Amino acid sequence: MRGRLTIILGATASGKTAYAIERALKAGSPVISCDSRQIYREMSIGTAVPSASQLSAVKHYFIRTVPVTRLYSAGDYEIEAIDLVRELFDKGHEELIMAGGSMFYIDAVCNGLDYLPDGVPSLREELWASLRENGPAPLAEKLRSLDPQTASTIDLSNSQRLIRALEVCISTGRPFSSFKTGGRKKRDFEIEKVGLSVPREELYRRIDGRVDRMLEDGLVEEVRSLLPYRNLSALQTVGYKEIFDYLDGTVSLDEAARLIRRNTRHYAKKQLTWWRRDPSVRWIPAG
Repeated sequence: MRGRLTIILGATASGKTAYAIERALKAGSPVISCDSRQIYREMSIGTAVPSASQLSAVKHYFIRTVPVTRLYSAGDYEIEAIDLVRELFDKGHEELIMAGGSMFYIDAVCNGLDYLPDGVPSLREELWASLRENGPAPLAEKLRSLDPQTASTIDLSNSQRLIRALEVCISTGRPFSSFKTGGRKKRDFEIEKVGLSVPREELYRRIDGRVDRMLEDGLVEEVRSLLPYRNLSALQTVGYKEIFDYLDGTVSLDEAARLIRRNTRHYAKKQLTWWRRDPSVRWIPAG
């Protein structure tokens, strides 16, 4: 085995960034980000990227490295992150620190993903347009007709997963489920998962405070600058969707902020539900 990869995970706003930097400094390791939104170059305020002082404290990878115009998948991350991890172990690191809240990215690193065909941008944009105009019900019904197995196993309210499955079905003429083998890849390094546990009321308080800081730091202007790209999958994200609605004039800024807080709490609950099912996670109290 090359060494140990320690993955710091937990709900959004649980303190992963600060704890990962602390661990990285002790281990002499960089921090390998495992966040599916902080990786985008044009998205920083709404994704809570590490501060300038945090980024200067220790080298970070996969922070603001990909343009929003690029379709970047968990499969892409698996390839690039595994290559980086092996390269760093070969350079003599005994322990590497990875941190993030993206369930599929972490699963890709730990277990590997099945091969899926490349996306078709024009088809994807068409599906997103249909979702915005008609809601998810017609797309969910189409997926049930094309691939009942996938429709019965994924969360059909998860727009990204619904559209990705439909995109594959339509572009290849094959069910999305036909590409899934369920195989688990073996890694040539040890993996340890450390989860940060925060009492629910405290987590909600942190989420509310984070949303307030994002708005103070210029979230509205950041989202305004991304209006030309609002149909891209990268922007179908809590904190951005709600501000797009505000800029459209369909909700007030106070209502948009309330929805960001609510939807962030829902996402945090989903993250914890996912990881609580994983017996390999070692939970510790967050600082």
